[in-house]
Amino acid sequence: MKTQDAFATTSGSNTMASRLMAACVARLLPLLLLVLPAAVQAQDYTWTTNGDNTITITGYTGSGGDVTIPDTITGLPVTSIGNHAFICSPLTSVMIGTNVTSIGVSAFLGSGLTSVTIGNSVTSIGEGAFEACTSLTSVTIPNSVTNIGYDAFYSCTSLTSVAIGNSVTSIGVWVFYSCTSLTNVTIPNSVTSIGYEAFSGCTSLTSVTIPNSVTGIGPGAFQNCTSLTSITIPNSVTSIGYEAFSGCTSLTGVTIPDSVTSIEDYAFAGCASLTNVIIPDSVTSIGDYAFASCTGLTNAMIGNSVTSIGDYAFNDCGSLTSVTIGNSVTSIGEWAFSWCTNLSSVTIPDSVTSIGFVAFFCCTNLTSVTIGNGVTYIGGGAFQYCISLTGVYFQGNAPNLDSRLRVFGGDNSTTIYYLPGTTGWVSTFGDCPTALWFLPYPLILNYEPSFGVRTNRFGFIISWATNISVVVDACTNLTNTGWSPVQTNTLTGGWCYFSDPDWTNYPGRFYRLRSP
Repeated sequence: MKTQDAFATTSGSNTMASRLMAACVARLLPLLLLVLPAAVQAQDYTWTTNGDNTITITGYTGSGGDVTIPDTITGLPVTSIGNHAFICSPLTSVMIGTNVTSIGVSAFLGSGLTSVTIGNSVTSIGEGAFEACTSLTSVTIPNSVTNIGYDAFYSCTSLTSVAIGNSVTSIGVWVFYSCTSLTNVTIPNSVTSIGYEAFSGCTSLTSVTIPNSVTGIGPGAFQNCTSLTSITIPNSVTSIGYEAFSGCTSLTGVTIPDSVTSIEDYAFAGCASLTNVIIPDSVTSIGDYAFASCTGLTNAMIGNSVTSIGDYAFNDCGSLTSVTIGNSVTSIGEWAFSWCTNLSSVTIPDSVTSIGFVAFFCCTNLTSVTIGNGVTYIGGGAFQYCISLTGVYFQGNAPNLDSRLRVFGGDNSTTIYYLPGTTGWVSTFGDCPTALWFLPYPLILNYEPSFGVRTNRFGFIISWATNISVVVDACTNLTNTGWSPVQTNTLTGGWCYFSDPDWTNYPGRFYRLRSP
């Protein structure tokens, strides 16, 4: 069964309709303030006087158009624009006075703004401050701003460019979510984190440069940015979050720096134009669905520090022809490479101990698989419906097989090859015939229980071919050519056990094999 990938997410718990309804209800609040002693109305504003003799604007009753927030009211400085103050108002432009330091929650939500000038004294832009200002085309956030609240420019669908001041340290949750016209954004060096779905759904965004100050790219940060063709991830980033670039269907290339230690679930899922990925040695884990449905991916190199490949990690990468699995991987997850229909061969390194359920299911062009000596378990269907698979070559003992599904091939055309001297093999394995695998050179099996010191002897199994003689040479120093023959062995049945009773006479000894 082919499992469909699900890498789209919802926009959050607050729907646009519910927020606008709440906003319009809040529009009535300034009228209620008229009967309260703390509120005084003059001209087009309602406001309150704060305890420090400053003014907070709480509402707007004017006719709209171009508005300038005054520096003072009744001689007192206007320092803040209150929550919901201009909500759903018919403004076209606003200039925020030089004394204002904070813009409140949903202050301009749903208003008709086409432009806004934020004064150089503003330090904080509240949650949803300009949310759903669908006519707003550009924004310059001054250097004084240190905090941008979540949803601040959510669904500003006409916003084409944003300049973010160099005091902002984080771009938070949904700040520019679904700004579908945004083509350009400059992220300053002050920013250390890009939050949850910060630019998700910015379908016109074509390129992003992330500065070296950023250490984390949050979940869904650039999800479904369908026009994004390139991304530069700096060496400061240590993690690529859940769904960070999922659904970026135009992304053709990405360089993952050596600083990254984890690629989380769905990070690049559905990046259909991605053709090549190199995962550096710094990365230790590849999450579930990390590169699922990257249908244009042709080559994947997995670094030597990766210890686990998640479930569905490269599922449905139909163009994948080559994959290199690093030598620290211990487990290959369920469905990890299923439906990689152009994959022709794969080598499982010795570090791997388990191959997951249907891990290479329906890799229809897979002809050859080499499985390292560390594998002890293979899940059901791991190589099922690999209809071109003619040979599976085991370098170790026979592993345990999951009985839920047939493990190999689609019929009995697959042959299981095993090295002489390895154990657990019978005439059939996983319903496939078995045969000895004769290498073109002799091999020391260095993973067997018989390898190493046994009853005051040092020994190992030599594997090669039946009735062939092999000489074991030894030396004490690899920097010189002082090799001496120790023993000549005849490989009955393709293998023999060699032991050196004199090994205790040397502080250290090296061995090699050769023909007589």
